[in-house]
This record gives sequence, C-alpha cells and structure tokens, in this order.
Amino acid sequence: MKVLSIQSAVAYGHVGNSAAVFPLQRIGVEVVPVPTVNFSNHTGYGAWRGPLIPPPDVAEILLGVQDRGVFGQIDAVLSGYQGSVGIGDVIVDAVRRVKEANPAAVYACDPVMGNAKSGCFVAPEIPELLRDRVVPVADIITPNQFELGFLTGTEPASIESTLASADLARAMGPSTVLVTSVERPDRDEGTIEMLAVDDAGAWLVTTPHLPFKANGSGDVTAALFTAHYVATKDAGVALERTASSVFDLIETTYRSGERELQLVEAQEFYATPRMQFSARQVR
Repeated sequence: MKVLSIQSAVAYGHVGNSAAVFPLQRIGVEVVPVPTVNFSNHTGYGAWRGPLIPPPDVAEILLGVQDRGVFGQIDAVLSGYQGSVGIGDVIVDAVRRVKEANPAAVYACDPVMGNAKSGCFVAPEIPELLRDRVVPVADIITPNQFELGFLTGTEPASIESTLASADLARAMGPSTVLVTSVERPDRDEGTIEMLAVDDAGAWLVTTPHLPFKANGSGDVTAALFTAHYVATKDAGVALERTASSVFDLIETTYRSGERELQLVEAQEFYATPRMQFSARQVR
C-alpha cells in the first residue's frame, strides 16, 4: 500500500505527518509525506518557530511527485489540519489528479476544526472550506463528535443521533465516517467510544478514557484507520485494530509522564495490535 500524506510537520514531537508517517510505515505502508508547515513543535505549546509552507510551494512538491509517475501508485491520499483556504485547494486538486491516475484511490480527510471543550481553534474560514469544498470530495472522513456536528448542522449526542449525523455526512459525499470521540451521556463512566459507519453497517468500540490530552493522537487514529480500512474493506475490523493500537499508544504516553506521544516506544502495538477491544455492530 502507498499513501500520499499531505500534512504539517514538526521537528520536535508528534503531530501531523510527524505522527502519522511512522505508524503507517510500521504496519508496512509506504508513505509519501508532503509537508504543509515545518514548525519546531506543535502550536499547543503557545510558542513555535518555522514557516508555513505557501500553497504554491506545496503544489510544486506535489507536481514533482506526480512527475515521478507516483500518482498512479497511490492507494490513499490522507490530509489533516488545513491551515489556509489555499492549502485546501491544493489538496483537492491533488486528490483529483491522483484519482485520474488511479481511479481506485481513496481520499481520507480528517476535518480538523476543534473540539467540544475548546470550540474551533482554526481560522474562521476553515470550517466552511471543509464542509463545502473538501468533505464532498472525500471517501473517508474522521471527525470527532464536535466536528461531525458542525459539518452536518446537528448536535450528535446519543448513539442514534450520532448515527443520524454520520448519515447526513455520508450524504455529502464520503462513503465512510469514523467518529473518533463519541461521548454519549449514557456510556459507562470512564469510557470513550469510536463509531465507524459505511455502506455495510455501523460499529461501535468502547475503550477506557485516560484523563489527559495527547496532541497528535487524532492524526495517528486517522492514519491507521485509513490504512486498515483500505486493506480490509471491513469497517469493524479496521475500527478494532485502530482502537487497540491507539489506546496502547495513549496509555504508554500516559504512563511515561511525558507530554509528547511516545510514538516509537509504542511501535509494536501498531505492528501487532493486541485486539483487546471488540467492536459491536449497532446497525
């Protein structure tokens, strides 16, 4: 499998491509990473250095990759945080050209906007860009519950309402939706859930909720789910593998006491997921 991953890059720590690339490589996926920023560290520290890469420069990198004849070999295009409307346009154009070269390729978009606790943390024009121009050309999207609500103009909370919102999102264009943080009021205390929905049905997986924020864990989740789904064509299996690996990554990080994801230390959990969580079909 070969994935074209158009995301941010940081020198220190693990977000964007600096989170997604190694886990994909560890499960045997060839990755073509194209950076959209080149920062010293993620912005959660409140201070960082390094440049945003201008959209025309990102487009030039992609054109150079296309010149090597790579686009016809790409199985999936992956994108995450989009820092400007210009970057969104570059990504959409790259997806179009990849699919012209390989009609079987899929586009997986993590529509990063924010979360229920902090609200939107992207530029004001980005949510509309994602909703109106990017998500409609995606095959797979991996929003959290807050982002799913914005995309669909709904307030998903229960399993039923989250399924209804996922169906509205699927009507926009994507055939597969992974909701990465389902926080329904009636779930067991101390747990969090993920929900995967595609043409074959819907599956829910429940894991313990660890009480800390791990920047980059969503990027790893989107990357692993995309690869497992493309490989298996089975949303339930992809969900179980992803939940298993990501929980063990987060637990390893939590136990370390470090702020940054312990991406290297947890590598065996990507290669050989423990499969400690079962996904149950809810539709």
